[in-house]
Amino acid sequence: MARSSYLFTSESVSEGHPDKVCDRISDEIVDLVFREAKKAGMDPSRVRIACETLATTNRVIIAGEVRVPETLLKRARTALSSRTPLAIRW
Repeated sequence: MARSSYLFTSESVSEGHPDKVCDRISDEIVDLVFREAKKAGMDPSRVRIACETLATTNRVIIAGEVRVPETLLKRARTALSSRTPLAIRW
């Protein structure tokens, strides 16, 4: 494809922007599931997780899907609910 036949764009937001906050929440959840899978001795290639976080005024919605054994899912839920909120600079 010739360079003149397409337009490249990118987006950048500053720290504390809701998009960055949502990305950190999603990343933490994905990392948590993989950490718990490793502790359980599960092969990481068997873990399937998709996580999206949406935020608006006074509301955060976490959506996605996780495919792991039920025992791991229960442990991940417990670990996630017991964690302190992320330290995010505004």
